[in-house]
Amino acid sequence: MKEEGPRIIISEEEIEEGQRVISEEVIEELLNIITNDIYEEELRKKLFEELVKVIKGIFEVMNGIYEKAIDNAIAQETEKLQKNRTEAIEEKNQEIKRLNKEMIKKLEEEHCELEEVEYTNSALLLKERQSNDEIQEARKELIRGFRDLCCDDRSTIGDKWMGKLDKKPFIQTTLTDPSWYPFKRVGSGEKMKEVVDEEDDKLKTLREEWGEDVKNAVKTALEELNEFNPSGRYTVPVLWNFEQGRKATLKEGIAQMTKEVKTLKRQLT
Repeated sequence: MKEEGPRIIISEEEIEEGQRVISEEVIEELLNIITNDIYEEELRKKLFEELVKVIKGIFEVMNGIYEKAIDNAIAQETEKLQKNRTEAIEEKNQEIKRLNKEMIKKLEEEHCELEEVEYTNSALLLKERQSNDEIQEARKELIRGFRDLCCDDRSTIGDKWMGKLDKKPFIQTTLTDPSWYPFKRVGSGEKMKEVVDEEDDKLKTLREEWGEDVKNAVKTALEELNEFNPSGRYTVPVLWNFEQGRKATLKEGIAQMTKEVKTLKRQLT
């Protein structure tokens, strides 16, 4: 009966352990058996195959352990990166929310300020409109007062009919005709203005038939109408400073009216 060589047993714990799976003693013993001539060739071959299987199994287990370790390391690093990314995103979102909140608050404050400004402007515009209406009404009353007083020609302040001609009454009809527009525009932009067109056919005819004085009087009347009543083209009364040849201020009109009333009282007493 042939002697079976020593039975080599590799424990499962050694294989699964990873770092100690390759046992130097086991491999050395297997190598001694394989290389020892006292054992039959068949036995040595069988032991060699067993050694190959053992080493193969050991490396498979080691590879599995290493792969698992690598996967765990990757998973941990991925989890760490994801956590850091999540924290960074959350921090950024919080910062955005804070900035949005501040911006909304600022916009609300500016909106409130704008509403206050608009309300104030509206109130000022209304007050200005009312003041202008009162001033215009006061001007009208002064003009009516000067008419009733029948002030003499020496008065520096009084009412003047803008666009009214004292010469050649029939020319007044032509002057107030809305279909006649003897004006032209000169300048550009904000400096653009309308002036009487000296080359207008009717003005030329007036100059030829009635002379330069009548033509100039019509020109002045046209300028007055275009300034004080361009839409209606009819004569309108204006509080006038005859001494300076301009529209009188309300203060000047009141002062002159006070003077006229005092003069009238002295005459009556």
